[in-house]
Amino acid sequence: MFSLKKPISKEDALALHPMALAFVGDAVQSLYTRTRVTIGSTQKTGALHYEVTKVVKAVSQAAEAEKLLPLFDEDEQDVFRRARNCKVQTSAKHAEMSEYRRASGFEAVLGYLYLTGNTQRLEEFLSMCFEDNINK
Repeated sequence: MFSLKKPISKEDALALHPMALAFVGDAVQSLYTRTRVTIGSTQKTGALHYEVTKVVKAVSQAAEAEKLLPLFDEDEQDVFRRARNCKVQTSAKHAEMSEYRRASGFEAVLGYLYLTGNTQRLEEFLSMCFEDNINK
């Protein structure tokens, strides 16, 4: 698992804009998923990309958020709610606005966990998402 050399404090992470956390969380999930589908694979990059998009898309992220929400601690729930409730100017092409908002909340939680160095919990959530969406 990848991690920051020097994580930031929970307080500093909570002070960041929720969409900044989502921005980081999207990249973290994408890198994790790309790594998982690539290692041991002989597929071409187009096929690998197809596998990644099963996991790292708003519809899948929103569904995962619903499953994982009961597992979120108080800070994670707060991060999720703040990002979900942000006013956004854009949305995903193939998702309802409500799905896009839940996906943003989920990405923000991933970003929060990454930035605070909580790699064990991050790995747990990323692994669940991967297993739920690959080989379907």
